[in-house]
Amino acid sequence: MAGTLTETVTGGLVLIAAAGFIVYGSKLSGFAGGGASYPLTASFRSVEGVTVGTDVRLAGVKVGTVTDLKLNNETFFADATLSVGADVQLPDDTEARIASEGLLGGSFVELLPGGSLTNYKPGDEIEFTQGSVSLIELLLKYVGGGGSGSDAAEPEPAE
Repeated sequence: MAGTLTETVTGGLVLIAAAGFIVYGSKLSGFAGGGASYPLTASFRSVEGVTVGTDVRLAGVKVGTVTDLKLNNETFFADATLSVGADVQLPDDTEARIASEGLLGGSFVELLPGGSLTNYKPGDEIEFTQGSVSLIELLLKYVGGGGSGSDAAEPEPAE
């Protein structure tokens, strides 16, 4: 009988620990407690590395997620819908850009607030955007330019 009681208590403790890990993990990932948010749209030349669910960050802090990506057939830009926490009021001259966590890290949408006194309303479009920068393109520009690292022209030899 004592063995059954010990097994029952141990099983209960394991279930409580598992529930704690689930709650902690969901809060850490931003899945639970969604809270109120509002949508903003932004149009990017390139959203390479960004997918639905990608973080939207302000000063390195997650303030929202990308909820939709689609190609605009008129402009051939990628239209992104960003869900931003209702407690974050962004000036209407905020810039949205695709940033990288490092050389091999993932991408995220970074918000850079401006100095305007009026704020975005739900559904507004962020006009100032910068798409993702391809590391390959940067390397090709450097290598294609002769690899000198300087844009200064070489002086011509005197005759």
